[in-house]
Amino acid sequence: MNLLTQNAKMKKTSKENKAKIFNFSIPAYKTKEGKITCPFADSCVKYCYAQKGNYTRFPKVQELMEEKYKITKQDNFILLMNEEIRKKKATHIRIHDSGDFYSPKYLNKWVDIATQNNDVIFYAYTKSIKFFKMDLFPITDTLKLPKNLKIIFSEGSKTDNLINVKKDRHARIFKSKELLNASGYIDASDNDLKAITSNKRVGLVYH
Repeated sequence: MNLLTQNAKMKKTSKENKAKIFNFSIPAYKTKEGKITCPFADSCVKYCYAQKGNYTRFPKVQELMEEKYKITKQDNFILLMNEEIRKKKATHIRIHDSGDFYSPKYLNKWVDIATQNNDVIFYAYTKSIKFFKMDLFPITDTLKLPKNLKIIFSEGSKTDNLINVKKDRHARIFKSKELLNASGYIDASDNDLKAITSNKRVGLVYH
């Protein structure tokens, strides 16, 4: 199984940046067995792009994401991902174009993967903000993010109040490109790597 894949946006961004950008996906919101994969999702569940289009049109896509979710539970997930990264010669990996960090233990697996592949840039949009606010979630007291792991807090969660919009890298959804351009947020709608530039205010147009 290919753990790392490329959607159209990844391919476009890879070509524009002369990079090898891949994404890792698990089911959006919950698995077919009812396991929650986006524990802090709120209003976004109703409008989630990963619950429509190609994500749901092709049963095989859903099956593969279900299998990937199961692999994240395995003890050898880190080893398998390390092997996949080397095989694909990835320069950048977007963690979850579907799904989210569903537990602190799962998050720490990605921290270990990033630490062991410090020549690769990892980035993730997440609504699991509590897992990163260590004073509010003691189980992650030992969590230290490596410099090559970039986290973008996504608005629209049950814990938006934890986002410090002046300091935290965060993403906001806009109804149109015109509204986004007028906001002062950087437009990452068409180029995924713009989400990890020096501008920590990331804008995306609803689709």
